[in-house]
Amino acid sequence: MTVFLLGVGAACLLGLGFVLQQHAAQRAPRSDILSYRLLLRLMRQPEWLLGIAFMVGGQVLSAMALSAGRISLVEPLLATNLLFAMLLARTITGQRLGRSGWGGVLLLAAGVTAFITSGEPTGGGTEAGVLRHWLVFGVVAGVALLLVSIARRLPLFEEATLLALAAGLLYGLQDALTRTAGQRFKHGGLALLLSSWQTWTVVAIGVIGLILVQSAFESAPLRMSLPALTAAQPLAGIACGVGFLGDRLRLTPGALAGEAVGLVCIVLGVIIIGRHPAMPDACAESCVEEAVRAAQREAAAAQRAGVRG
Repeated sequence: MTVFLLGVGAACLLGLGFVLQQHAAQRAPRSDILSYRLLLRLMRQPEWLLGIAFMVGGQVLSAMALSAGRISLVEPLLATNLLFAMLLARTITGQRLGRSGWGGVLLLAAGVTAFITSGEPTGGGTEAGVLRHWLVFGVVAGVALLLVSIARRLPLFEEATLLALAAGLLYGLQDALTRTAGQRFKHGGLALLLSSWQTWTVVAIGVIGLILVQSAFESAPLRMSLPALTAAQPLAGIACGVGFLGDRLRLTPGALAGEAVGLVCIVLGVIIIGRHPAMPDACAESCVEEAVRAAQREAAAAQRAGVRG
């Protein structure tokens, strides 16, 4: 029950923080995407700072949940942050949930329940060796880097989705390393915590993930980024938990089927909720300006081609 309350409390703060951050980030200029200048500019906005405060609070609660329970149990609970994001977004937009909204809510809740009851996540397993540890770390980080490099070549809306996916993968990895850092603190105190590479990697991933998330929020409406972020984080976190933290899931045919159905329901529920009309859909002024400039460039190019012809 303690882990459940901490996980849901973290999800609540994270969801509220994401909406406030996106509402502020969408007003930033397009040229600041994937740059530290974006964070410097956003730091001047009280709304964004309030969103960051909510997010930090959520991360503190999630760290406490990860210290008390297994990452394979906590990650599905954190995925419910989208429900709280929708509640705040609904207040902003005045849009009712409707049939699709409630359907997404039920799918997400059913998915979390199915995964936890089928998999029965437990600890007690032996942590993987150094090779497997770095292999899982490298795969997750490498996929995130690949998504960012692809995103830079895509239009704004598609770029936002891939940046959010990359951030979600990194946040899942960060959750796994947060648990490892917490174990170091329990066994060796502050000295061991500060001397562990996991601690500083958590900080570095947090900064990189923040830049990716704010860039995604700036590039497109919330519905193009938050579902991808919310879906990728638990998948990456569970993979890391089972991959190198020693988490155990039931592996009987029936349990595997229930876990797969649960994960599919979580992803579908996240997508349905994220694309609901209640989620902010107003494109930032920078997006509109960029689209106008792109159209003007295309028209000029077509005109030059016609003149040559």
